[in-house]
Amino acid sequence: MLRILFEDQSIIVVEKPAGVESQAVHGFGVDMVSEIRKHIHKLSPEDRGLYVGVIHRLDKPVQGVMVYAKTKKAAAALSKQVQDGRMKKTYLAIVCGKPVDNVGNYVDYLLKDGKNNHTKIVEKGITGAKRSELEYKVLKTAVISGKEFSLVEIRLLTGRHHQIRVQMAGHGTPVAGDRKYGIVDERQERLCLCAAGLSFFHPDTGKKLSFSIQPSWEF
Repeated sequence: MLRILFEDQSIIVVEKPAGVESQAVHGFGVDMVSEIRKHIHKLSPEDRGLYVGVIHRLDKPVQGVMVYAKTKKAAAALSKQVQDGRMKKTYLAIVCGKPVDNVGNYVDYLLKDGKNNHTKIVEKGITGAKRSELEYKVLKTAVISGKEFSLVEIRLLTGRHHQIRVQMAGHGTPVAGDRKYGIVDERQERLCLCAAGLSFFHPDTGKKLSFSIQPSWEF
């Protein structure tokens, strides 16, 4: 299952498949941290101090590029890049309909309901609401079975819970296949959202690294 894009003594960059948790989970479900630990153990069976640091997360139904740290030093350096906005993430999504503008910017305030694993757009000033911003660009549109869809490139400027899914739905173009925030269509079996690009600076050398993948779905 593990598709490795890059690996050295400090980091490992992988493609997370849709339907797999990005961090360790309790129970019998498959998660990326466990798979990476198995991989490292196969390479170095004698190493008892296996460390896999989670730097960023993806929703379970989202496919995408992810970087994990293999040392605490690398984890700290990568986490600082996330905080400073130097780790860049680019997403591809199929949305229902078409945004009003071909190129745009959304700024909303999102409030997370952790109990129900749900986030919504609220007014500025609501207790617990966080400013959330993304940029998007429409790459192409098409009419399929009488319905309009758009392929959109999205760049996150903040990292909030379910941010892309909530903001795109809130502006009238939910991500196709999103059963939580979108329109239920039994014919659409998967969430058409992919973290297709990731760039950051190597925690040891400072060299800029960039990775990209193709979504498993097609437009």
